[in-house]
Amino acid sequence: MTRKQKRLTLILGGLAILGLAAGLVLYALRDTIVFFHTPSEITEKKVPAGQRIRLGGMVEEGSIRKESGTVTSFVVTDTLATLKVTYDGILPDLFREGQGVVAEGVVQPDGIFVADTVLAKHDENYMPKELADSLKEKGVKLGKGAEQ
Repeated sequence: MTRKQKRLTLILGGLAILGLAAGLVLYALRDTIVFFHTPSEITEKKVPAGQRIRLGGMVEEGSIRKESGTVTSFVVTDTLATLKVTYDGILPDLFREGQGVVAEGVVQPDGIFVADTVLAKHDENYMPKELADSLKEKGVKLGKGAEQ
């Protein structure tokens, strides 16, 4: 074998080992990967009941209902479709109607999404009051929602 052939063999062997390692990692993670869907995607794609997913959208106005104990139900919408969500636990401080939300859980056979994790999203312009005041003093113009 020439030096060129040895180098080529070494490179191809390294690529094969790297490909095998990547394949094994993806195979091991297949059950922990959680996909993000909106309510309209869930209704269009007919996500199978029991499959773990992340649901994202806005909390519909007037839909939050406190039930027994720490159980709360609400409706998540993406303006095209809605999906009822139930959650047993303490909701985040930023959770409210008209606010963005990401819930992780499973869709039940009856079409209700049972969440075990709820994350409230805030406006991307959010800024702590102290920082907003500091920037105002420096003459920086702030966008809507920067002083929440």
